[in-house]
Amino acid sequence: MLRTALLALIVSAPAARAADPTYWADVRPVLRKHCVVCHSERKLNDTDISAGLALDKLEHITKGGKVPVLVPGKPDQSLLVTLLTEKNKKRAMPLDADPLAAEEIALVRKWVEAGAPEGTKPKDDGAVAVGPARPVRKLEVVFATKAALPRTANLPGPLELALPVGPLPPVAAVAFSPDGKLLASGVYGRATVWDLATAKPVKHLTNVLGAVNDLKFSPDGKLLAVAGGQPSARGDLRLFDTTDWKLVATLGGHLDTVSCVAFSPDGTKLASASFDKTVKLWEVKGQKQLHAFTGHSDFVYAVAFGPGGAWYTTASKDRTGRVIDTNTGKGLFTLSGTDQEVLAVAVNPANGQVLAAGADPLVSWYDAKTGERARRAGGPATAAHEIAIDAKGTLVAVAGADGTIRTLNPASAAQVRAAQAGAPVFAVAVDSGAKRLASGGTDGTVKLWDATDARLLLTLWSGPDDNWLSLAPEGYFAGSDALLAQGAWRATGKPVEAKWLTPLRDAAQVGKAAQGAKLAEPVWK
Repeated sequence: MLRTALLALIVSAPAARAADPTYWADVRPVLRKHCVVCHSERKLNDTDISAGLALDKLEHITKGGKVPVLVPGKPDQSLLVTLLTEKNKKRAMPLDADPLAAEEIALVRKWVEAGAPEGTKPKDDGAVAVGPARPVRKLEVVFATKAALPRTANLPGPLELALPVGPLPPVAAVAFSPDGKLLASGVYGRATVWDLATAKPVKHLTNVLGAVNDLKFSPDGKLLAVAGGQPSARGDLRLFDTTDWKLVATLGGHLDTVSCVAFSPDGTKLASASFDKTVKLWEVKGQKQLHAFTGHSDFVYAVAFGPGGAWYTTASKDRTGRVIDTNTGKGLFTLSGTDQEVLAVAVNPANGQVLAAGADPLVSWYDAKTGERARRAGGPATAAHEIAIDAKGTLVAVAGADGTIRTLNPASAAQVRAAQAGAPVFAVAVDSGAKRLASGGTDGTVKLWDATDARLLLTLWSGPDDNWLSLAPEGYFAGSDALLAQGAWRATGKPVEAKWLTPLRDAAQVGKAAQGAKLAEPVWK
């Protein structure tokens, strides 16, 4: 009896293994692992990323994108199969990533050859509950001001605005345009460009892949480079035209997220640092790779060019920085002297001095001609995430994990001011005239500061559906109507009547604040 049962199992096992693969049981897991980061239903409208093709549902695969990708029964005529083994790297899929394993390619091929059967959809996979949809609950985020209502309001506490928009993704990148008229900020899946004459967004760039880790304007202000990607999957580096915000180019090749970008002083070259342990140098006009520096043994966090563009410098998790020749891609010097990860690097355009910091928060000041450290001073109480210097080299700003933005004198390394952001700061930028600072961090907002006295000018926030808010400490505010309609103004924990808000909704005052002007206290009639 037992022998008969065993024989039955042995005979039936090959038949089970030989069964044709199905979409739900076999192919979809492969596509979700390698492909749907770009080709998903939610990115169908971002054709620069998805090419109009989604692979997370069989009906989308059958429909195809810009061109058909599936011919059931004919794998050699199906792009879904042939692009997996394409020799041309510009066409091979997944784009700018390691190819699928041979057994995964064979599985997809066999599925198409069998007629692309759907199989049985798992009961818990995307099932829709019967009955009314549950509302999505957003967490309340409070935006504070220092504005106090008149005594007749009987609400002595400062005004605050509560909005149901949380949790907020961290702001990982900020950058001023060369003329100081625009400010770009980046969060996961979106870059926002702010007009600093009105403190209002002029563009939301959502055709980016994954996180936005850095962004930079070209020296002439005509391009915006946006860097990010999917960790441990692929990097994403895109160039946008700042006149119409159309995508100019996608520079592929990094096998992990791009952490930082830098334009050469003349704008002809672009360097990109990545968690794939490399720095790639690009020709901006031709959008071609010039070289790849592979001298680091771990993540490369930051990159910056020297004053003439003949060299660039890096910061790495391997606890060093490097100075690299732009023409040859050869390392010139190693910037050492710390036993901690180096997270940030910047170059003083006035004298070529290299500044680096990181988990060791003190800033190391290096001579780029010798690679020798001249001093170690300044910096936050804990890790330094980014270092920024104005175009003339007159002011240094350091973003701190201790919630501060500290400005330093580049000649003496002495601290000038310390602005209290209230949350760990990931990003900092200085405008070309060293008049304003911008910061972004874990609280999900962008803050504008007066660089001279570390005075907060504005708090900026932008979110999905073109919602945005600009709020001055004096209480003046502007924002999208849909967002403000959801807001609750409070003072001393109690609701504030709408009549008290009339003098505060003033876009002109908010615009003045964005320019660095000191605002008068509001007047209630």
